[in-house]
Amino acid sequence: MYEKTYPSKRFNITLDFLKKHIKTSETIFDLGVPNPFSKIMVDNGYTVINTHGEDIDNNQSALQTEKYDVFTGFEIFEHLLNPYTVLQNVKADKVLISIPLRLWFSSAYRSKTDMWDRHYHEFEDWQLDWLLEKAGFKIVDRVKFTHPVKKIGFRPLLRWFTPRYYLVYAERVKSDK
Repeated sequence: MYEKTYPSKRFNITLDFLKKHIKTSETIFDLGVPNPFSKIMVDNGYTVINTHGEDIDNNQSALQTEKYDVFTGFEIFEHLLNPYTVLQNVKADKVLISIPLRLWFSSAYRSKTDMWDRHYHEFEDWQLDWLLEKAGFKIVDRVKFTHPVKKIGFRPLLRWFTPRYYLVYAERVKSDK
């Protein structure tokens, strides 16, 4: 288990949620390049495949060619121009997705130094729910949680009480065809 301090709180909640729904025998396709959380998944016995830096908005071929049982997208959908297209190309019947929630007291995130580190979408929970439903998935479980920051001020205080992250587990709806 990782320390329950900033910034590891979100990793602990995500890992507990993953363990609740996904067996270590299932191969995970984690959208995005290898990252601290994909390493945590591997350290906990999961087999993880990541993308290799391709522009996912324009190239979803890895979603179609890799062999995997579960699709994960942790804090990446907000960076995509069209997350619906990504979900249409997912082969797995199980998905785990987390997003930072839109905060009424904070503007959309945009890095001043990294052109790729921007939020094109600032989701509310219902928007991700609708996106998954439209792409053919049914949400089985969900959780919202806060993410306090170690700063002083009105907005940092609000982060202690306002949910910042939304994490969902969904399964593909089987068609009757």
